[in-house]
Amino acid sequence: MSNEKGPDHSRRKERSRQAILAATRELVAEEPYEKVTVEAIAARAGVGKQTIYRRWPSKSAVIFAALLALSENADRQNDEQPVTLPDTGDLETDLKLVMRATAEEFADPAFDRLIRALNTEIVNDAALAAEYQEKLARPLDEAKKARLRSAQEAGQLNPDADLDLVLEVLYAPLFQRWLHRSAPLTAAYADSLVESTLRAFAP
Repeated sequence: MSNEKGPDHSRRKERSRQAILAATRELVAEEPYEKVTVEAIAARAGVGKQTIYRRWPSKSAVIFAALLALSENADRQNDEQPVTLPDTGDLETDLKLVMRATAEEFADPAFDRLIRALNTEIVNDAALAAEYQEKLARPLDEAKKARLRSAQEAGQLNPDADLDLVLEVLYAPLFQRWLHRSAPLTAAYADSLVESTLRAFAP
């Protein structure tokens, strides 16, 4: 009997999890951040507050889970597949493709609200910041550096370049523009960052 109930119980738990994550994304997109509470998420998802707390310790953890659920990187990690960047043999083409996608993602209102909510929590939550680095930022950075190493081997990038610095030069201006809402994140801007970075670290 327990075997018959097991799959149904698992499906109910997964439906509940998906409802909570969807409710979190909806509320972050619709409401001022201070009104997004665990109670509000529970009410929107149609679950009890304790159902959320049994899985996540805080609102910030739920928001992070909602972001991970949107990420293709999270899906690949769940399937135990490595994260990779495009490698056509042309570093400039590949980086422009990635940076344009990044700019488009940050310009999307739903993603924008969610990542700003997460950053609000990260500022004051060292444990969440560490989890963000471990589960999302670091795997993506390692994938990016793997592509840059390939470019170094192909003679398209300075072989002595500090790859962490290359990524900072490439991504920090985009993040700064997004954070301060100082100008639109356009494909042309993404291309200019790639071109400037490759000039700075030319072989």
